Amino acid sequence: MPFNGEKQYVGEDQPSDSDSSQFSESMASLSDYECSRQSFTSDSSSKSNSPASTSPPRVVTFDEVMAATRNLANMTLAHEIAVNDNFQLKQDALPENSLAGRVKHIVHQAFWDVLESELSAEPPEYEHAFKLFEEIREILLSFLTPGGNRLRNQICEVLDTDLIRQQAEHSAVDIRGLADYVISTMGKLCAPVRDDDIRELKAASNIVEVLRQIFHVLDLMRMDMVNFTIRSLRPHLQRQLVDYERTKFQEILEETPSALDQTTEWIKESVNEELLSLSEATLTPGAEGSSKPSLSPTLVLNNSYLKLLQWNYQKKELPETLMTDGARLQELTEKLNQLKIIACLSLITNNMVGAITEGLPELANRLKRVSAVLLEGMNKETFNLKEVLNSIGVQTCVEVNKTLEERGLSTLNADVQANLVGQFSSIEEEANPIWSLIDKRIQLYMKSLLCLPSSPKCMPPIPGGLAVIQQELEVLGSQYANIVNLNKQVYGPFYANILRKLLFSEEAVGKAEASSTN
Repeated sequence: MPFNGEKQYVGEDQPSDSDSSQFSESMASLSDYECSRQSFTSDSSSKSNSPASTSPPRVVTFDEVMAATRNLANMTLAHEIAVNDNFQLKQDALPENSLAGRVKHIVHQAFWDVLESELSAEPPEYEHAFKLFEEIREILLSFLTPGGNRLRNQICEVLDTDLIRQQAEHSAVDIRGLADYVISTMGKLCAPVRDDDIRELKAASNIVEVLRQIFHVLDLMRMDMVNFTIRSLRPHLQRQLVDYERTKFQEILEETPSALDQTTEWIKESVNEELLSLSEATLTPGAEGSSKPSLSPTLVLNNSYLKLLQWNYQKKELPETLMTDGARLQELTEKLNQLKIIACLSLITNNMVGAITEGLPELANRLKRVSAVLLEGMNKETFNLKEVLNSIGVQTCVEVNKTLEERGLSTLNADVQANLVGQFSSIEEEANPIWSLIDKRIQLYMKSLLCLPSSPKCMPPIPGGLAVIQQELEVLGSQYANIVNLNKQVYGPFYANILRKLLFSEEAVGKAEASSTN
């Protein structure tokens, strides 16, 4: 899947064209303003529980809330498995000095101490050991495939609890021999990554410690098995992801009628902005006689997606349809903010000392690396951006002067250095022209990505001033486009219903105002 840095689009791995065509057909129907309004209001896909519906809200029961929560959890897990190739489950590790961690350690240690005292007694007591081998047998059997009958029968025969009890009654039980058999069987069933753990088990001599470590390795093997199952299911889940997520979200919507409220507001905000932009265009000289332009549903939705790259993820709630990609979108936004600053710094440097450093690509790369290192963690609340920008300015002057000295050229004078550092520090100021320019060009590039088909043959051209971050921007842009394209495929019908209501509502208002004016 394409969410790990590859420049690959969702269409390459995602379900068939019929899924994406359903969204395209929905959007195409919205843009056809020649058709009658009745064809939209009678659309069978419009549910009565839509957030834009005029029906009164109904009471949601606790069972319905819990069912919606389970559906959301299942949908989120399936989405994460399908889109994240690095997704895997890990054992929960309690903090070392936490109360829960200390209690767990004390209880476990008490059990193993009791076991050791029982096995050391004269005559030995095996009650706890019997229970351990019974549990080990069940764990080993859980690793077997349906066709592993021979090994299954062998495990059941060797670790037969009744037989072991009879041997103990006649002082003929061999606990170490049973443990060795378990270790040997684990070696046959475990992943190669556990071979070292198996060798350590074979080398251990204390029987209690051996049993203790057997359970530790069995826990690791169970997690290996779960992650292997996840990897095996991923290709099947990827093929069914669109239909699965859409079905699950429809179930959530039926159980929780308000499940599209934030999404509706998110799209409505773009609709209002586009209407404002169109109204301003009609007021420009020479535009009075022109016909009133219509809003494009695709343009409105793309502008809504662009807002996600400037979203305040700490304070503003995401639309419900994007919750499963919230962490990925936040990470992309944070990376993009860092790239914006690097592009701003590069543009300022080129404008001020470009004539001096022209033809020195190694210097530009070095300055870029310095900026990237110092800007790490810039999205943390404790990060002092102004101070870091000042440090980058000072370091840039040092690097430029060093390069000039190496070539026998005169270094930057104090006024130029002070001006350079000052312009770097001013980037964080509101309405900074350099920042505004770079931000506008990046938005233009991202917008051009959303206008491309899901599997473009080549990336769109990089706007001027962004060459220094071209490679990173292309990777980030392809990841962003993957998220958007998959989201359109899954939630396209829901977006179409929302846009249908919003756009026709605005159109009706506009016609009413026009008739009243006449």
